[in-house]
Amino acid sequence: MLNHITHPIPPFYDKNSLILILGSFPSVKSREQKFFYGHPQNRFWKVLSSVFDSDRPETLPDKKAFLRKYHVALWDVIESCDIEGSSDSSIENVVTNDISVILKQAGIRGVFVNGKTAEKYYKKYIEPKTGIKAVCLPSTSPANAAWSVDKLIKTWSEAIGKVINSP
Repeated sequence: MLNHITHPIPPFYDKNSLILILGSFPSVKSREQKFFYGHPQNRFWKVLSSVFDSDRPETLPDKKAFLRKYHVALWDVIESCDIEGSSDSSIENVVTNDISVILKQAGIRGVFVNGKTAEKYYKKYIEPKTGIKAVCLPSTSPANAAWSVDKLIKTWSEAIGKVINSP
């Protein structure tokens, strides 16, 4: 059964953010924890900590400190939608977030979307407004079983490294 849900998590960023990573919509676990990538099976924190050659943050304060240290902003493409549980494939009636609030206040050098659902709605609704192309990274969701952690780390590292290491 679809439920209409409004995104309960504010964007995470500061004026020093250089990278913006956008998911599709927070999972049930993330909504419960009121922060991004809260499901223990999601590989996001493992992948991102490997990208930056850092220890994986476990607590919410550690995750926020990690994101600040590495200048990463997080949010989701979708502001509200009809969804069944955490299933991206069930998403309907999408309203997207206005990422210009982040773009105006931070020196974002690269926008990345975490998975195909985020890419689909970004390209359809956000890119036409901002003119900024996003790099689609393979989803860190456990539902994306075709991608091993090692393969995710390699792909994410290459893409983010290009942005971080550019002048």
